[in-house]
Amino acid sequence: MELINEKFLGESLRLEANMAGWQQLYWNGQLVAARNASTDTPEQLQHEFELQSNNGSIHCKLDINLKWMPFEFDYQLSANGQPVQNGKTDAADLGATTPDQELPMRTQFSIIGLASLGLKLLKSAKAVKVLLVGASVAAYSWLFSLQFALLLIGCLVIHEYGHIRAMKRFGMKTKGIYLIPFVGGLAVGENKLNTRWQNVVISIMGPVYGLFLSIASLLLFYLTGNPLFAGLAGFNALLNLFNLLPILPLDGGHILKSIAFSMHSVVGLVLCIGGALLGVALSYAFGLALLGFLLLIGSLEIVFEWRARHHSTLLPLDRYAQIFSVAWYVLVVAGFIAIIMLLANTGDEILGLPLEVLKS
Repeated sequence: MELINEKFLGESLRLEANMAGWQQLYWNGQLVAARNASTDTPEQLQHEFELQSNNGSIHCKLDINLKWMPFEFDYQLSANGQPVQNGKTDAADLGATTPDQELPMRTQFSIIGLASLGLKLLKSAKAVKVLLVGASVAAYSWLFSLQFALLLIGCLVIHEYGHIRAMKRFGMKTKGIYLIPFVGGLAVGENKLNTRWQNVVISIMGPVYGLFLSIASLLLFYLTGNPLFAGLAGFNALLNLFNLLPILPLDGGHILKSIAFSMHSVVGLVLCIGGALLGVALSYAFGLALLGFLLLIGSLEIVFEWRARHHSTLLPLDRYAQIFSVAWYVLVVAGFIAIIMLLANTGDEILGLPLEVLKS
């Protein structure tokens, strides 16, 4: 995470760190001081470094006080023995900002990482977005109908737009929404996060926007009596409910990971494996090859997260944020289930299909 990003002697000074004790200090983009990860990480640390100016060499010191739980950070900078500036950061400040640059992570094999790399190579051409939209319309029209394909794409776009809005709320640069035939959509932004709270908000805002769409469609159904709006409300609710399954790389899996690995590493692993086992049961019950494939990818991501747990650059959720995140997740899930049950009670066989899917 990025602990300092300030001007110092006319140039940018950045301090990056993780909870394992690793720290790197940059001035004007150049590494000037570093500390390797260590089992012994004192709360008070000092970085000494030399800077060159027109008047000669400047001996600088950065004194920091860093406490992780609850998070407290303050620092003081001095040049040639004279205090120059100081600052203080708490968890709220850290959660309201994102790093200017992507923080270096441990190199590890990841199917998700390979897929992201492939997308980065593709997205260099703006025409790719248009091609993917056209491919998605063609694919879903072939499977269902043109009208249904357009409704499905509308649901996906609104869902992904929720992620995009959350990214922008934290100051992240976004690359847009990409539709992937037979898979869904993807909101692409830069991987710049400081806290797991930011990950929770970005992950859950897609389903939240989906919930708004289902509620609006349900209201239009009651106002107009047009069954198309009811079908949209029910289908969109089922689609977003699937996305909230606690399985990586679905949104529910990211939310679970952020909550679980903020509690305790062992607890986090147990909860994530529990989510994976739930996915196995669902795959077996429904015969869904795609869900099984997602489960395989998610299981690998859980292992990678476990192995890199001490090197995470994300500040964990505090107890209040853990409880709030769980409550938020449960309320959104309950909202979608309520809409599905409400439509099933209309007596229409078609509108009752989402509930039959959940009950089967």
